[in-house]
Order: sequence, then structure tokens, then C-alpha cells
Amino acid sequence: MTVSSSAILDNRSSWSRALQVLAAGTMLRLLLAAVVPLTNDEAYYWEWSRRLAAGYFDHPPAIAWLVALGGDTPLGVRLGSVLAGTLAGLAILRTARRLGGDDAALWASLIYACVPLAAAGYVLATPDAPLFCALAWTLHAVVEALSAPLRSPASLRWWSVAGVAIGIAMLSKYTAVLIPAAIALSVALYAPLRPRLREPGPYVAVGIASLVLAPNLWWNATHEWISFAFQLGHGLGAPKHAGVGAILTRELNLVGGQAGLTSPILFVLFLIVIWRALQQRDDAIHRLLGTVSVCVLLFFAWSATRKNVEANWPASAWLPAIILLAVAGAHGAYTRWLRGGLWLGTALVLVVYADAATLLAPRLGLRPGRDPVSQAYGWDVAVQDVHDAIRTAQVARQSEPVPRRVWVAADRYQQAAQLAWALQRAGLDTIGVFATNLGGRPNQYDLWPSFRQRASQGETLVLVLDESDTEPPPIVALAPYFSRIDQGPPVVRFAHGLLLGRQRAWLLRDWRGGWPGHSTPSILEFR
Repeated sequence: MTVSSSAILDNRSSWSRALQVLAAGTMLRLLLAAVVPLTNDEAYYWEWSRRLAAGYFDHPPAIAWLVALGGDTPLGVRLGSVLAGTLAGLAILRTARRLGGDDAALWASLIYACVPLAAAGYVLATPDAPLFCALAWTLHAVVEALSAPLRSPASLRWWSVAGVAIGIAMLSKYTAVLIPAAIALSVALYAPLRPRLREPGPYVAVGIASLVLAPNLWWNATHEWISFAFQLGHGLGAPKHAGVGAILTRELNLVGGQAGLTSPILFVLFLIVIWRALQQRDDAIHRLLGTVSVCVLLFFAWSATRKNVEANWPASAWLPAIILLAVAGAHGAYTRWLRGGLWLGTALVLVVYADAATLLAPRLGLRPGRDPVSQAYGWDVAVQDVHDAIRTAQVARQSEPVPRRVWVAADRYQQAAQLAWALQRAGLDTIGVFATNLGGRPNQYDLWPSFRQRASQGETLVLVLDESDTEPPPIVALAPYFSRIDQGPPVVRFAHGLLLGRQRAWLLRDWRGGWPGHSTPSILEFR
């Protein structure tokens, strides 16, 4: 009796400690989310959240909806993503507990806290946050459904939950389709799971997921399927360099990126447990989880033969791997290496946090232009220079009885979004900021009304461009459409005593009408 009670207490203690680790990680991410400025992409998604829609040029709408739940502060923008990370962690803990008991849940909480993918990734407001949350709950719901009796109410209930989660995942990133595809493949291939095809649950899940995704499908249908077209071209377009050497370089970059995203020791352990899961013919659920990981990794390995694969793209492959490794740890496997992996992962996470909070990388010699964290800093200073340029343009027009409006733009969407964010935070934004997109790829700014559609002839545009020894190409392209163009003040980004970037404001006066490459303005131009 005493032994049994002690075992129960130990199990409860493991589950309680797992929840405590998850809560501690959440508090740390909330703290970091409050003090680190928005990255370029986060500012871009914040711009989306001010114009809520069922779809956007680059991605489905989930991240915009999530950002809109908070306020116009760094913590407000990221709050939904941090909480999504906590919910994802809870799903992973519950799944590990289902498969390996409370000790597995504790291992899962520790792995989840120490993997840079989760510890750092869930600080940022990116589409990966709702994606990973929805996929974690997809896996949990499917495991619960497969653990329930065939054709039971519990099975149908969990398949329905899986359908909702899959739909939300698809509203986050289109590559989420890889996970339900891998699940369907597993159910069809593995004999113990095949009877599930004769129950209504999987088909109910497909129907529910389709209903959840329907608003985005409608948006794409009314926008010439522009989001799907962009994503297909972005990840699977014709390769710029198709030689064996180029392909090998991209594949090695993919492997290195995944090792950095998960930490090297845990990366190797993940690969081991995935491989062993595929060999467990007596445990179909473990095989399913391993198959999900393999399908995602194989898809992006193939994608790397065509284009560079960013490190976060295949990250969903590691969600089932965390569960598998936690269950293995609870059974006493790899514990020495697992502890080493946790320590190394923790060290990497702390380095990432230190860099984000103190600009460690540029202090150690990395050029700010190559450091994504550095690109987030200094816009609160730079925006004062932009405001000076606006006032210069306004002073020149004081003699007019009715002052003309002065508009603000940058050529690239990243800078336009940061300017919009900084102007709003400084209380200076009145009419919005544009991206001219004359030198960069098409993006969401192409779908919104632009300067040429909102401005009146005779008005002035303050255009912020990278500093150049020669006249920048956007200025050359725009010169025929303005009566006068002057160099404005430099736009300088400083933070923590470091010079992070230098640009130039250009004053484009007296717009004559027209725009490079456009005769009739259209909101829905995709070039």
C-alpha cells in the first residue's frame, strides 16, 4: 500500500513539475517579448493586423488575427504568440503523458524548454507560433483518437478536435498540409491503424478542417490565388543554381540549420528516436509520429534541391520528435546524452536571449546588416530623422493657403513596416506608410492602396532609402513623376551605443501623377 501511494505521489510530482517548467518558460518568454524591439517581419505582420482579412500575399491570416488580439506594444504584438507557445507545450506534455506516463511529460517539458526552436521561436510573432500550436494539438488529438476504441464517441470527438486544429494550422502556413498528409499515409500503410479508415472520424476531421480553411480559400479565389502562387514560387520555384555543388551546399545548410534550431546533441537524438519509431512494428502510434517527422524532413530536403530552405521551414518535424524522445527518456534510454543535450540547448538559448537583449552579435564583430536582431533596433531613433524630413517638406509649403499632405515610404516592405511601427509608437503616424517595391519582391503592400492611388497631384513623398554614393535606382525611376527631388537628412539607427544602419530621406516634391510601369492604378497588381 505504501509503495503504491509513493508511486502515485511520484507520478503526480512529475506532472506537476512538468507544468511548472512550462509555466517558467512562459514567464521568461513574456519578459523577453516585452523588452526586445519588433523584428522586421513582426512589424510587417503588425501592419497586417491593422487591416484584418481572410488572407495576405505572403501567408494565411492566423498571425495577423493573433497579433490583433494584443496592443500596440512589443509585448502586445507578441502576447498571442507566447501564449500559443504555452498551449503547444501543453499539447506536447499531454501527448507524452499519454504515451509514456508522467515522467515522459516531465522530460517533454524540459526538452521543450531547452530547444532553441521553442524557447526563442515562441518569443516572436511569426506564423510559426500559431502553426506549431495547432500542429501540436493535431498530434495530440490524433493520438487520443487512435487510443480510443474504434467507432467510439471518444474517437469521433478527438478526430473532430484534430479537424479544427488542422484547419487552424492551414490558416497559419500552407505547409501545414504535410502533417495531415503524413497522418493519412500512416493510417493507410500500417495495418493496426487501417481499420480507422472504416470509422467516420477521419472524414469528419477532413470536413471540419476544410470549413475552417474556407475563408482563406475564398480570399485566394478572389485574389487570383496570389498567396498560393507566391508560396509555391518561393519554396519550389525554378532553382537559380542547379549544379551538384549548389544542391549539396543547400542540403548542408539545411542540416546545419536544423542542428542549430534544435541544438546539436538533441538533433542527433531526435534523428535516432525517429528512426527507431519507424521500426516499431508493434506500436503503430510511435510509427505514425516517426512518419510525420520523416515526411516533413523529406519534403524540405527535396525543396532544398531547388531553393534555399530557411531553418524554420521544416521545424514542425521536431514536434513529434520531442514526444518520442521524452517517452524514450522516461523508459531510461539515452538519459546521459539527453541531459547533455538539455545543458547544451540551455546554453544556446541563453546566448540567443543575451543577443536579443543586448546586441551581443555585433559587439562580437558580426555586421549589423547580417544580424536579424540588430535590424530590429534603432528605429525609435531613426524615426526622429524621418520626422525632420517631413517637417522640412511641410515648411517649404507654408506659403500655400492649403498645406499639401506629405507622405512617407520606403522601397522595401521591411523598412516600410518598421517606419510605420516607429511613427505610430512616437505618435507621429497620421496617414500611413507605403512600400514602393521598385527594387524588391512583390508583397502585401502591393495589394493595399498605394501612394499613386491615395495621393493627389502636387503632394510630396518622403522616401527612405539605403545610403548610396550614387543616385539610388528608385530615385532614377521616380524622377519623371515629380517636379523636384532633394536629398533630405540622413536616417540613422543607433542602439546600445552601436551604429546599426544609415539611410537617407529623399524629398520628392510636387507629384505630377503616374508611376513607373503603371498606366492605370490597380490594387491587385502582381508583377
